[in-house]
Amino acid sequence: MKEKLRQFMIGRYGTDNLGRVMSIAALVIIVLGMFFPILSGLAMAIMILNIFRTLSRNTYKRSQENQVYLRFERKITSRFSLCKRRFKERKTHKYFKCPSCKVMLRIPKGKGQVTVTCTKCRAECKKRS
Repeated sequence: MKEKLRQFMIGRYGTDNLGRVMSIAALVIIVLGMFFPILSGLAMAIMILNIFRTLSRNTYKRSQENQVYLRFERKITSRFSLCKRRFKERKTHKYFKCPSCKVMLRIPKGKGQVTVTCTKCRAECKKRS
């Protein structure tokens, strides 16, 4: 049986990060569907879409969908990781945005007036640490 399943899945897309998130979302919506019955249809639609993506032979299109999801996820997680890092280093470093390109820069605290060169646009600005 295991061999037949393996043969069946040859050339098909399979699971990826977006598929895993869709499965988790469907499970959460199923649990919420116990309290709000209208949501069970949404959970079923997500599960069907996930099965379609898993069994699809158009791997290029499914890979593009996953890349769009990963870019979105990276944008969200990078904001949270920056907040976490800023909180962790709040006693030793000061964070500010570059006046030109708005990229986040950091300088060590307690150094007085410091001239900072932006790593992205090479603009110089003076900041007090």
